[in-house]
Amino acid sequence: MAEIPEVKPGAGAGSAPAKADATSYVGTPAVGTSKAAAAAGLATVGPENTDDQRRRRRLVWSMVVAFLVAWLISFFRFFLPRTLFEPATSFKIGYPSDYALGVDTKWQQKYRIWVDRTPDRLFVIYARCTHLGCTPDWKPSENKFKCPCHGSGYDSEGVNFEGPAPRPMDRAHVDVAPDGQILVDTAKLYSWPKGQPSKFNDDGAFLPV
Repeated sequence: MAEIPEVKPGAGAGSAPAKADATSYVGTPAVGTSKAAAAAGLATVGPENTDDQRRRRRLVWSMVVAFLVAWLISFFRFFLPRTLFEPATSFKIGYPSDYALGVDTKWQQKYRIWVDRTPDRLFVIYARCTHLGCTPDWKPSENKFKCPCHGSGYDSEGVNFEGPAPRPMDRAHVDVAPDGQILVDTAKLYSWPKGQPSKFNDDGAFLPV
């Protein structure tokens, strides 16, 4: 008995051939690829590549890069020696003839000193209150130093006379450099401890003028 061929619906003699898909694929497209999306009838994969999306991606990557850079800096900084850079304790401040009688405050901010000249000597006061270490202010109208922290008062030569300061302010070592300028060394200080002899007349505590 002859086998009757199977006739598929729509495949009659008068029917037109089926329209071929505009995009043809061979084999099974990998999941997650643009071909797989197109095979499933999707136009694109993921969100549209708009300006907002690109800006968000740039922002995220910038944050990631900044974090990594900061982490690397911290990592390498851990192995570097920790060095404190302090201002020089020895420095020149000009010639004795540059200073008139009285208190000169031009080096207060840079070196924390005042240059004080009297009729017979020149000396340098270290600008540190002997109470708790604050920096007093020079009050020319009152001819005195006044500590803003707790009210200690010193005369024009740095000798305490009011407030909680227990003794006069220290004086720095002074000498004359080979070029004739005043050489100051704040690493060596001369003091007048309470109830003890003064060191203000020691060699190096002043320059005769």
